[in-house]
Amino acid sequence: MSSPSAAAEPGHPGAARRAVLPGLALAVAGSIAFSGKAIIVKLAYRYGVDAVTLIMYRMLFALPMFLALSWWAGRGRPALTRRDWTVVVGLGFSGYYLASFLDFAGLVYITASLERLILYLNPTLVLVLGYLLFKREVSRAQVLALAVSYAGVLLVFGHEVTLVGPDVALGTGLVFASAVSYAVYLVFSGEEVRRLGALRLTGLATTVACLLCIAQFFVLRPVSAMAVAPQVVWLSVLNATLCTFAPVVMVMMAVERIGATMAAQTGMIGPLSTILMGVLILGEPFTAWVAAGTVLVIAGIWLLARSR
Repeated sequence: MSSPSAAAEPGHPGAARRAVLPGLALAVAGSIAFSGKAIIVKLAYRYGVDAVTLIMYRMLFALPMFLALSWWAGRGRPALTRRDWTVVVGLGFSGYYLASFLDFAGLVYITASLERLILYLNPTLVLVLGYLLFKREVSRAQVLALAVSYAGVLLVFGHEVTLVGPDVALGTGLVFASAVSYAVYLVFSGEEVRRLGALRLTGLATTVACLLCIAQFFVLRPVSAMAVAPQVVWLSVLNATLCTFAPVVMVMMAVERIGATMAAQTGMIGPLSTILMGVLILGEPFTAWVAAGTVLVIAGIWLLARSR
């Protein structure tokens, strides 16, 4: 039996476990908070708002927070070069503007559960892009992981098509394109993360996306279109804070404490939390098809993480 003083020593297993717990808690909270985005978007659509207006409000409220994050993370660091700004604008366009807009547009047609399962395919898309663009090797175990994950999405997709109709195909295509756009960001952001730091790059790229989403609204819609139901405004504030800014910070803090691999594996709770919130808040059906598809997607991502 160990003494209290021994348990408090840094090298003791108990101390190590206590050091890991805050990181795990941050990763879980970040995953659940980010998963709530689809729920809030589906709730907002009930008030007659469209994707262009809804994403504008989300980014309008998120902009000051990401500007502050960019400033804070950039303190004492060298100023960005012209090359850095070019890369940041490109990454912001792909990873946060285009990916977000396609995701919001797709959620008009599909359930939050299917949306989350599609977005959870990101690691598989990064693997495929690495193979296509950089000729990186793909093992048999990784191919198996891909097959299992996509079988799960196809299972849920097929079930929704029979219930909702052909519009599900459009929604699925839009959300899958969103996942591809974000995977492109992940593939090409590696070098810039090393140069600028993860928080600074995230703050800058998301700031670019916020400005693009706001500009898109004023190009495509009249100013009068800003008049929306008060519920849409409050849901957008919640989306910007709890489901956009907070998860970014929490996941980055988790990565610092427990590493990217464990943080990513903890993120497997994301699809489960989305499905649960979809059932409880939106009244979405929870069927054996959805359960089986979710198990397959999570199993595939777990196999992929293990193969690496």
